[in-house]
Amino acid sequence: MISGAEIMVKCLQKENVSIVFGYPGAVICPFFDYLYQTDIKAVLVRQEQNAAHSASGYARALSKVGVCVATSGPGALNMITGIATAYMDSIPLVCITGQVKSDVLGRDVFQEADITGACESFVKHSYLVKDTADLPRVFKEAFHIASTGRPGPVLIDVPVDVQQAEIEEFVYPEKVNIIGYKPSVKGHPMQIKRAVEMIAEAKRPVICAGGGVLTSGAKPKLREFVEKTGIPVLSTMMGIGVMPSDDPLYVGMLGSHGLKAANLTIHNSDLVILCGARVGDRAVASPDQVVEHANVIHIDIDPAEIGKNMKTSIPIVGDIKNVLGHLIKETDYKAPAEWVDKITKWKEEFAPKPQFFDGFVDPKSFISKLSEMLRPKAVMVADVGQNQIWCANNYRIRDGRFLTSGGMGTMGYSVPAAVGAKLARPNRDVVAVCGDGSFQMCLNELATIAQENLNVKIIVMRNTVLGMVHELQDIHYGSRYSITELDTIPDFVKLARSYGIDSAFASSNEEAEKYTKEMLKSDKPFVLVCNVHPNTSSK
Repeated sequence: MISGAEIMVKCLQKENVSIVFGYPGAVICPFFDYLYQTDIKAVLVRQEQNAAHSASGYARALSKVGVCVATSGPGALNMITGIATAYMDSIPLVCITGQVKSDVLGRDVFQEADITGACESFVKHSYLVKDTADLPRVFKEAFHIASTGRPGPVLIDVPVDVQQAEIEEFVYPEKVNIIGYKPSVKGHPMQIKRAVEMIAEAKRPVICAGGGVLTSGAKPKLREFVEKTGIPVLSTMMGIGVMPSDDPLYVGMLGSHGLKAANLTIHNSDLVILCGARVGDRAVASPDQVVEHANVIHIDIDPAEIGKNMKTSIPIVGDIKNVLGHLIKETDYKAPAEWVDKITKWKEEFAPKPQFFDGFVDPKSFISKLSEMLRPKAVMVADVGQNQIWCANNYRIRDGRFLTSGGMGTMGYSVPAAVGAKLARPNRDVVAVCGDGSFQMCLNELATIAQENLNVKIIVMRNTVLGMVHELQDIHYGSRYSITELDTIPDFVKLARSYGIDSAFASSNEEAEKYTKEMLKSDKPFVLVCNVHPNTSSK
């Protein structure tokens, strides 16, 4: 005989799961008790939302499904923001929650919450398991759904009595056959042929690459296509890293917080090739202005995203890696030199300008310098706010990853995601950059970093304001700073040291660079606090 809890753990073993992020509670204890008896590492986060964020950082750094676990009621509900964050950015997660006994569901008993109902609009799929015998099938399907097609989070809610009940044997399914779930991955040959013909006629083409390129593992194919055609590349925030930042054909991030050269490029193009990007309002505020002068080829595995925000001339539903492979074979084209030269001049003319104030660090030039100091495959995790924009526009990525919360814009993402990324890639530099507002939303994860002795580097941009909203209030609301000034903030240096974590405070770029050298030499976690002027703009 075998219990449901043991089955859950065996399912994770069958899926080659080596680590889970979670927070225990009474109705998930049977699961954790069996997990304790295996080699699967359980990482105790300090709040359930961070379990999902850590699983997200792990999944993105390793291109593997991340797993997070919470108990019922407040535990599961705390995890919701992390689940929604993963959903918006198409991150594959399996989120396991304990639930009250099946026979008292719906009676509002202690710590009961309808988590499957609460998460319905931002999970790829969810299960409320009522029969222990269903667990193997449910887990097999959950991992398959999370990782195929357009990736995303899948929720499995398991009542405690289902975990405790026993069945005669455990048999894990070898295959998955879900009626109605058959993602299209090849791309229609006729649409690809039409795309090749449209590219051949283009005079001012541009590729706009999103997070789908990275999620699908299509980065090498994109680079091969760019090398063959010479077509310049823009990225959305989620697409940063599809090309090395210093590649002559990479223009930068477009959008309301992007580079002027990138925005000029898309608004002067006659063909836009969208690859794994939905181009939401932050990427292209007025898509109608683009389609007035440009044709649009949109490649995406999710048909619901094609044409949702920008009218599409040629839709291609399929895995970007497959579609780009066909385009590489069938395209015989080189972008006009005069178009590429014009974009190069825009890049030089409108490069970001630093802002120096005495006694303060300029974050833009410091982030650029930090790029040079990190190893090529470093993982940079940016939080949300001005710090995110400073990183997105000034971090010079090479072969590493740039992680952030792009779709949901969830403050407090960086530190727990960096925890997951470091556990996934222990031999790479992993740096989290956050503001003093976002850091206070996740600083409890310093305890996780200390307990796991993780060599995570954290840079806190301390400007004593909620920078992005403060900047908006300055521009649009007559400088009426309604609850955006952080009049009382802790001494982050002492706070880090109270966890046994080394730390330092920098009041100039020279100091910041000096401490960064010391920080990167250490094999221990480190918190570097940079004193940033409150009037430093995001751009």
